[in-house]
Amino acid sequence: MSEPLAYLLTWTTYGTWLPGDRRGWVDKHDCGAQTPYRKPDGRREAAAKGRMSESAVWLSPEARDAVDVAIRETCDYRTWLVHALSVRSNHAHAVVTAPGVSPEWAMKVLKSYGTRAMNRMYPKANRKHWWTEGGSKRYLNDERTVAAAVRYVNDQDKPRE
Repeated sequence: MSEPLAYLLTWTTYGTWLPGDRRGWVDKHDCGAQTPYRKPDGRREAAAKGRMSESAVWLSPEARDAVDVAIRETCDYRTWLVHALSVRSNHAHAVVTAPGVSPEWAMKVLKSYGTRAMNRMYPKANRKHWWTEGGSKRYLNDERTVAAAVRYVNDQDKPRE
């Protein structure tokens, strides 16, 4: 099988989208590229909140910018191509071509450098978690799916009417 043209990587900030969430959710033990969202489950969400070891993370505009810069610098250093990037208050989307690297590894690297940026910005926060574990990793195998993913990510930054 040939390498994909790019990956669409999405991850959330810690504690902002829990299992059972009313917006829908995916079980990390039973998920794939086409896995539908599960229905809201208040008990499951309350249990997940109870297991949290730190408060939820909401990124300020300055923090979003710092994470954006860190991800772009990391991709530039590694010669990965950033097709699109949107760092939001509670999640990030990246469309990235990372030759020879699995989407799991690419996401781990991007989140790590985002964490470093946050730790520099908030040195006294002493947080263990800025991001949730894992995230969504989609293979983009042709120009059409890359273009659709880029449109989706770029639309994140447009104001809603």
